[in-house]
Amino acid sequence: MKAIMRILWFGSIISCTLACHKMTSTPGMEHQLLNKVKNLEDVVFTQANGDSLITAWRKFLELPLLKKDSALLGIVNYNLARLYGMRGHDSAKVFIERAFETVEPTVGNEKYKALIYNGLGNIRSMAAKQREASYYYNKAAAIVMADTTAALSSEAKTAILLSAAQSNRTFFQYKLAENMNRAALILIDSLPKDHINRQRALVQTIHILSLQHKPASSMTPYIRKLEILQASHPDKYDISFLYESKVKFFERMKQLDSVLHYLQIKTQADELLYRKHLSSVNVDNLLVDYCDEATIYTQLKQPVQAAHFLEKARKLKHRHAKLIFDDEEILYENSVAELYSIQGRKDSAIKVLKHVAELKDALYQTEQSQAIAEMNALYLLQVKDRSIHSLNEGIKIKQLQLQQNRLWLVVSVLGVVLLGVTLSFVYYSFRQRKSTQDKEKILLQHRLLQTQMEPHFIFNTLSAVQSFIRLSEKDKAIKYLNCFSRLLRSTLEFSREDKIPLSEEIDALDNYLSLQQMRFEGAFTYAIELPNDQDLGAIELPPMLIQPFVENAIVHGIEMASGTGKVCISFHVDSNILKVIVSDTGNNRRQLSTTPHLSLSGIISRERIKLLGKNASIEEIRCSENGTIVTLNIPGVYN
Repeated sequence: MKAIMRILWFGSIISCTLACHKMTSTPGMEHQLLNKVKNLEDVVFTQANGDSLITAWRKFLELPLLKKDSALLGIVNYNLARLYGMRGHDSAKVFIERAFETVEPTVGNEKYKALIYNGLGNIRSMAAKQREASYYYNKAAAIVMADTTAALSSEAKTAILLSAAQSNRTFFQYKLAENMNRAALILIDSLPKDHINRQRALVQTIHILSLQHKPASSMTPYIRKLEILQASHPDKYDISFLYESKVKFFERMKQLDSVLHYLQIKTQADELLYRKHLSSVNVDNLLVDYCDEATIYTQLKQPVQAAHFLEKARKLKHRHAKLIFDDEEILYENSVAELYSIQGRKDSAIKVLKHVAELKDALYQTEQSQAIAEMNALYLLQVKDRSIHSLNEGIKIKQLQLQQNRLWLVVSVLGVVLLGVTLSFVYYSFRQRKSTQDKEKILLQHRLLQTQMEPHFIFNTLSAVQSFIRLSEKDKAIKYLNCFSRLLRSTLEFSREDKIPLSEEIDALDNYLSLQQMRFEGAFTYAIELPNDQDLGAIELPPMLIQPFVENAIVHGIEMASGTGKVCISFHVDSNILKVIVSDTGNNRRQLSTTPHLSLSGIISRERIKLLGKNASIEEIRCSENGTIVTLNIPGVYN
């Protein structure tokens, strides 16, 4: 699916460049120059007139009059960037940056700001700087969503909205992506009958509904529209997108036979594309098709057919090793592990899953490093934006000072006052920024902990599974492995969210306690007390906030040798404050220690609690009966 959505996303570059550009008048502009620019914008780009169009636009840059008007200079640079971009020339990046620097400080010009932001998003995306691209796509979409773009064509609006929606989907902002897709759907009826964005808007909407686990009925009207569109223009649209959408639909319907049917048709279409044109996208699509079919056959308990498609996937991987994405390598290995599992080859399945864990760890480390680097770059971009505005304000102030030279004393006093205010603002902004950075550092540290299981914990888990298998306790091994996979999956899912429902947090804690109970062979018991008459789905809290204290209670707070240890977790809600009490029965060795144990995750969790506000607190009480009680007060749990 990821490779197909990449094709949909790159369609935005073409759509935006084909949009109509109508210029509005600029105050102080010579009427003759204004008409020339307007008339040149109306000329449609073709391969035959491309060179002459670029030459004509470049001649404007030689005019001294043009340099006096920032807005019009930015418009000329934008059109040059557009033309170079349509030709795939690197000069597009240079001219779009110039257009941004000249138009950004101006008042109004919302149409060109939206187009320039979208162009910057395309440039950053092609350079694999997805977070910077998302920043500019969302700035462009904000202008469109604010309905201040009457001068923009429907083609430009839909391209901007769909690009931003696809970017937000990549970063798991599903609700925002859905809103932008729906805004684009309103506009597609005004597009030409066979325009690519008609199909793209429907496909993206279906996929985002699937990712949000919406019911199949919510997809039905879009599936029907997609079928009608494909039937009306079979030569204009890639039919594999229709098959992919139907796969998502029948997956939600839990109709595996229909899912398999459309997967087979899609695979045939993708095999044809692969034979016609070799590219990383086509290879990636075909590999995903083979793995998906193998997975369906595995679910249908048909290992022979599953093995057949995995063998085809293996040969494709071997033939085009340099074109395979890391995510698809993990998908393939997971499919192999599932096949080994239903074949009864548990040792082989565990070996493959170990390799998958290593691949995921390496991939997550790389993504985290890249994310940090891009966040720093994005921060610099925001500073640059503010610098442009500040510079523009400084120029205006100087112009006013020159015009008011007879009142130089008054202007001087005002300048001193303004300087003091500016310095105060800068100092305040610096402190606020530093405070924000400190908070983000703590949150980032915790997110890094959330997105990776501790290596020794994973090793101990897999070792426990191997032990069960050696002792011929395969049922326990399978149950233990299922618990571990659910815990790992929930940990990764939580890392994408700022807050999660209490019900999901309780499920994760219950799964974690069950896993530890199995690991220590029932050396302790546990109990979870839920709040009475409360909708657990309506109560939200930061993810993985409680788990470090539960882990500390198990590892350091109970006596494993006696087999009588117990961990209790209770939840109470009062006045929009969630009180969580974690207690243990005590550990004799822990009582001998005068220094309480604090893990890295526990320290970060304490810092996170401090960030929740003045009503947030954490208390730890060492009881005389050799037990410890930790009480967490988490405010603002109801939105």
